[in-house]
Amino acid sequence: MTDQAHITSRAYGLLPDGRAVHEYRLDNGRGLTLTALDWGGIVTGLWVPDAVGRSDNVVLGLASLEAYLAGAGSHLGVIAGRYANRIAGARFQLDGETHRLMANDGANCLHGGPYGFGASLWQGEPQPAGRDGSVSLRLERISPHGEMGFPGTMHVAVTYTLGADMSWRIDYEATTDRATVVNLTSHAYFNLGGVGSGSALAHRLTLPASRYTVPDAASIPLRHASVDGTPFDFRQAREIGADARYDHNWLLDAPLDGQLHAAAQLHDPRSGRVMDMLTTEPAIQFYAGTWLDGSLTGPGGERFTRGTGLCLETQHAPDSPNRPVGPDWPSTVLRPGELFRSATVHRFGVLPG
Repeated sequence: MTDQAHITSRAYGLLPDGRAVHEYRLDNGRGLTLTALDWGGIVTGLWVPDAVGRSDNVVLGLASLEAYLAGAGSHLGVIAGRYANRIAGARFQLDGETHRLMANDGANCLHGGPYGFGASLWQGEPQPAGRDGSVSLRLERISPHGEMGFPGTMHVAVTYTLGADMSWRIDYEATTDRATVVNLTSHAYFNLGGVGSGSALAHRLTLPASRYTVPDAASIPLRHASVDGTPFDFRQAREIGADARYDHNWLLDAPLDGQLHAAAQLHDPRSGRVMDMLTTEPAIQFYAGTWLDGSLTGPGGERFTRGTGLCLETQHAPDSPNRPVGPDWPSTVLRPGELFRSATVHRFGVLPG
């Protein structure tokens, strides 16, 4: 381990059409290391020290580009967009016009469609080291008008930054040439015990959220409800539980004011690792890895089964484009001349078991 933050890159493989994919390695010089592809912005690994200083990879990743292409439906580690989560009926109206999207989750559009941002090649650009000891990778792409049915040509930039304070920060930016909708998140699967250590469902989770979104059978929102007296109450830290089958959205209690506020805390008592999340977003989707079925395997042959990893996806609520704008349904519309900005921070440390 060096005491200087730095970034390197290597060839990772070729897409079926011959385009080259690269993997970038960010190292904060203090024991925190992240690897990511310019294909889908996929985070392939994240090494974090435990309570005794041993670093393990805490993010599920696959062995090769071919494995990621074959397992694209899992959205493992990707940047989800142009609209993360679900849009009901794969359609929405904007300014009186109906836009029909590509359905890839039954009748619904999930994470931008089958060839969304997580299945696209981005332009990676390492950034100069920060005076604060940070190291960053900027990923950019142009999403053309009509991609997956979404209106407007969108210029998107996502920046991954490792800080000297043992944080991984994600900054999202977007502009458009005509009115559209946008909702971006990271779909990283975490296991703070380390990949291959077993289930993440023994982790302790805190969500500062008094209400959650009640879904129908297709995971489309029906209404918002109080978490009081329900299995969705994580306002106090508690074990997720071996039988957990969460794939739900919570409305965060913090104000939507453009500032970073607490979004979640995840703690693995065995390793001592803890991850505190802060975000500018109004909601978080907690997915407990319910549909991991063993068909995906890690670089070391680890089989990813239910609960092997879990996702904490900061975002706007699912199906917001089809809901009247209000306090519970902040607008996801982006118009020409506007700049979409969002940020999420994952800060790592240790706590007693």
